[in-house]
Amino acid sequence: MERAKEQVKRELILDGLDCANCAQKIENGVGKLDGVASCSVNFVTKTLTLVTDSEAEEEVVQQAFRKVKSLEPQIKVRERTAASGSHARHAGGSSAGHAHRDVHEHDHDHGHTHSHDGAVEEEDGHEGHSHDHGAGQTKRMIVRLVAGAALTATGLLAPLEGWPELAVFLVAYLIAGGDIVWQALRNIVRGRVFDEYFLMTVATIGAFAVGQYPEGVAVMMFYQVGELFQGIAVNRSRKSIASLMNIRPDYANLNTDSGTRRVNPEEVRVGDLILIKPGEKVPLDGKVLEGESMLDTSALTGESVPREAAAGSEVLSGFVNKNGVLTVKVTKPFGESTVSKILDLVQNASSKKAPTEAFITKFARYYTPVVVLVAAALAVLPSLLLSGASFSDWIYRALIFLVISCPCALVVSIPLGFFGGIGAASRNGILVKGSNYLEALNQVQTVVFDKTGTLTKGSFEVTGIRPADDWSRDDLLAIAAYAEMHSTHPIADSIRAAYGRELDPARANDYDEIAGHGIRVRVDGRLVLAGNARLMEKEGVTYRKPEEVGTVVHLAVDGRYSGYLVISDEVKPDAAEAIRRLKELGIRRTVMLTGDARTVGEAVGSQLGVDEVHAELLPQHKVEQIERLVGTMPANAKILFVGDGINDTPVLARADIGAAMGGLGSDAAIEAADIVIMTDEPSKLASAIRIARRTRSIVWQNIGFALGVKAIFLLLGAFGIATMWEAVFSDVGVTLIAVLNAMRVLKLK
Repeated sequence: MERAKEQVKRELILDGLDCANCAQKIENGVGKLDGVASCSVNFVTKTLTLVTDSEAEEEVVQQAFRKVKSLEPQIKVRERTAASGSHARHAGGSSAGHAHRDVHEHDHDHGHTHSHDGAVEEEDGHEGHSHDHGAGQTKRMIVRLVAGAALTATGLLAPLEGWPELAVFLVAYLIAGGDIVWQALRNIVRGRVFDEYFLMTVATIGAFAVGQYPEGVAVMMFYQVGELFQGIAVNRSRKSIASLMNIRPDYANLNTDSGTRRVNPEEVRVGDLILIKPGEKVPLDGKVLEGESMLDTSALTGESVPREAAAGSEVLSGFVNKNGVLTVKVTKPFGESTVSKILDLVQNASSKKAPTEAFITKFARYYTPVVVLVAAALAVLPSLLLSGASFSDWIYRALIFLVISCPCALVVSIPLGFFGGIGAASRNGILVKGSNYLEALNQVQTVVFDKTGTLTKGSFEVTGIRPADDWSRDDLLAIAAYAEMHSTHPIADSIRAAYGRELDPARANDYDEIAGHGIRVRVDGRLVLAGNARLMEKEGVTYRKPEEVGTVVHLAVDGRYSGYLVISDEVKPDAAEAIRRLKELGIRRTVMLTGDARTVGEAVGSQLGVDEVHAELLPQHKVEQIERLVGTMPANAKILFVGDGINDTPVLARADIGAAMGGLGSDAAIEAADIVIMTDEPSKLASAIRIARRTRSIVWQNIGFALGVKAIFLLLGAFGIATMWEAVFSDVGVTLIAVLNAMRVLKLK
């Protein structure tokens, strides 16, 4: 049997990518190259991710470089280096880092506008303009617009007629929009006609042809102003999203024989000691050896309350050291550290597109050709069919119709909306691995919880001390601690922790652990039995049946019953609130699955208000329960399973959406789940659903607003009511408003 080929993932940075339509075109173009298994372009982070066979890796990457250059000559392409991220092999190992290669070394500062034509081009040839709205670029455009406005005012106010008037307006037109005309001509030569440059050029030259010189110049200027503001808004939105994830450490203070040396975090190895000073980010995961401090964990967890760190504490990369100096022993290399994984997850989240995004891409592909055909019919048919219809008037209306029809508001604002939702979730301590999962949260009707480690803390505690008549609570706990002194069971740990004092090994001897029953030991010369009810029955000791729910340890000294301890897994403080908030959001059914005893499971379920409890389950039984639930649900409804991500991997995979309460730094949780709750708080699930609903609401506001305004103006344009002014507003103005609306997602709390 032929061995499966090893696949590798490579990432390219696309500097200067400021147009969502161009991103879609690059994704389609590179995706069709031979040897490319999959390709996605993240418009927000300007990243192209492609998966290819390891054998043809370098050749395919070079082809991708050339394809991007041919499609978008102005974009500077470089490979993501080790410092800016990593590319990893899908089939296990890691691929060596590659130095970045620039396709274009020189800067491009001509023409700042971008094509919005909704058709997704698949062949070579595209405008050589830059999409960058840098400070210098903005100043140059403002100078051009001011000069154009001054000349336009001169043409309007000065008593000019004939050729002098035309000359003044023509110079103003070329200053304001000469680059648009030039791009239109270049694209026609390349075989691309129906883009926005062509539409704006023909429409404004048409205005000149019918003697509307001021309108021709003013429309071009308004278009340029709108493009400028739109570019600034997109870049600001990008910066807002990037600032949410500003957790990458810049350096690490490495302890060496010759003192402390500042190094790149990637140079630090497991076992090295690093020094973290007040105000510095923790660069790598590790364990504190010396020092005490308070740590700001908000960048990873969204929690504002600082966390205390002392010798023995685990610290994670991305935390910020508030006051003390800490010496930390590194436990993971940078590539496997928490901050590296989180950044990788968030940056790659857009590669998994939501159905709404996929719909808009497909919609734009068919919408634009249809609109062009309608516009052509509008230009030709009325003058042929209607008596007295002016051919020039209907051509003008058709041109207005085309300018209005551009779907750029949808193409730009929708990816921004979803990425903003993912950013807002990450700021709240919720990692969503793709906009498809964010959108799927809107359809969740059933939430299934694992118990231990999800709704409960997963750590045992002594919750009840019930001594017999002639024993005190302290004496009973002390004798139990000595009885369990040598046991490695978690229950024994919890009893010793509850006792809290140092144990003298000389006091206990003749230790004997009876499998499945408990312990027999001599403490201070007295025979002590500690174990379950079966041990008491076996030894003929009459015992008291407990009233509480939990694991019970009975104790007897010299054959007489002394009392019992109740050990239970404590419910998380916000677990009940999580169930309540989910029900407030309209979740129809909450279910708890546990491998624990039925009495324990049902007690926790009733305490929290869970609708259904299924206990004493093995992992395969949990999958069967999920299958059963899937069979009882409506077609579009989704099941969200929440587990601790370690022993629940099969169930996480089977549910529509898997959420892990793996807590900070749990590799298994991050790998297995679609959503990771970094704070270990089940109540964050309700926050995630709320953010998903708000994101969907804003995305559909943009869809409804853009299509609604366009529909109105298309009708007005067809009937000759809308002028070129309204046409440009319905294109650039609507896009700008949609982008600003998408940025509201980032403000979610």
